[in-house]
Amino acid sequence: MWLLWAGVAASSLAAAAALRYCVSRPLPSAIGQQWKLLLLDAILKTFICLAHAMERLGLGHHVKKTLRKSTAGPGGSPSAVRDVAFDGVPVRVYRPPTAGEGGLRRGLLYLHGGGWAYGSAKDGTYDRVCRELSRELNTVVVSVDYRLHPDARFPTPYLDCLTAAKRFLTPAALAEHGVDPERVAVSGDSAGGNLAAALAQEIAMDESVRVKFSVQALIYPALQALDFNTPSYRQNRDMVILSRPLMVQFWLQYLGGGPSLKPHLLANGHTSDVAPELRARLDWTALLPPEHQEDYFPVRGDGPRGILDEIPALLDVRAAPLLAAGEVLAKCPRAYVMTCEYDVLRDDGLMYARRLRDAGVEVTSEHRRDGFHGCFGFTAWPFAFDVGVRAFADYVRWLRENL
Repeated sequence: MWLLWAGVAASSLAAAAALRYCVSRPLPSAIGQQWKLLLLDAILKTFICLAHAMERLGLGHHVKKTLRKSTAGPGGSPSAVRDVAFDGVPVRVYRPPTAGEGGLRRGLLYLHGGGWAYGSAKDGTYDRVCRELSRELNTVVVSVDYRLHPDARFPTPYLDCLTAAKRFLTPAALAEHGVDPERVAVSGDSAGGNLAAALAQEIAMDESVRVKFSVQALIYPALQALDFNTPSYRQNRDMVILSRPLMVQFWLQYLGGGPSLKPHLLANGHTSDVAPELRARLDWTALLPPEHQEDYFPVRGDGPRGILDEIPALLDVRAAPLLAAGEVLAKCPRAYVMTCEYDVLRDDGLMYARRLRDAGVEVTSEHRRDGFHGCFGFTAWPFAFDVGVRAFADYVRWLRENL
């Protein structure tokens, strides 16, 4: 019993320290509602501290104790919300109350974020987002509950999403849900944006799939794990919600790399064996606009040999869609890419938008100069942010006009 109390006491001290640090740290002046954001970040870090303490006490893996709610949020409900399985993959299907033009509706496959470790199709935030999308766009939304760390790593989450996507895109499934095969989108945020971009590429290239995605809508997607020293990774290395070290940790968990490799990835020490052709596909000095390069210079790390052999998925385009060849990108559907100025993933999205355009794809690049990672989902009380409300409204508007 004393071990339990000691663990709780240590966790409380860590939580208090996290709270004090978070509410006293400075944020860029362009970010609005700063106290609310700092408080939210402190709460998240407190939950994580407590979850780690519970893991040390043998009460389960910390990830499973944190940010994995399975509650259906309120909000405007579609006429039917069902939890079903698409070829064995759990999904939540939202069907709006009225039929679309000609009796057919839009269709949207949504993939939640959370670093391939947190979140759920049934999470309160994502449930609310999908309900609102279904209602606002009169759209059948399919939210995929793909498997997460620590129970799964790449390629399992990707394959779960691909299985669900292929099932949804079959003529039989589209007919069952009343979806127009010419108006089906794939979308996701953060890690979900990574999965959405990878699916858009795979489906575009797969000749066995008759129905293709009409559009892809990517919200601050994570698209590569070879350069953790882009300008946005350095500018926002200690930003709230998602820091540079945390993003590297997410990548290592997803791709199956040990924690001892984290310092090498932070220093770009895993890139010495990367072929010049692949380097060019994420060369931010050529792909980013000048205002986002500022006075930064490329970092060429010199780490131990063999990291790419130990983690071959670092070069797998299914994990890192930014590495796809131009001929693959050319077949992808038109895209919406939202990025935030104060986000380590900003440059991933900006580079991908540029490469898609260079390949001939129509791209709408929405850059939020007062945005931060996660803001897209922060639209409800008590943590509603003005930038999140605007971001979600613009995303819905683009889908309404382009899907």
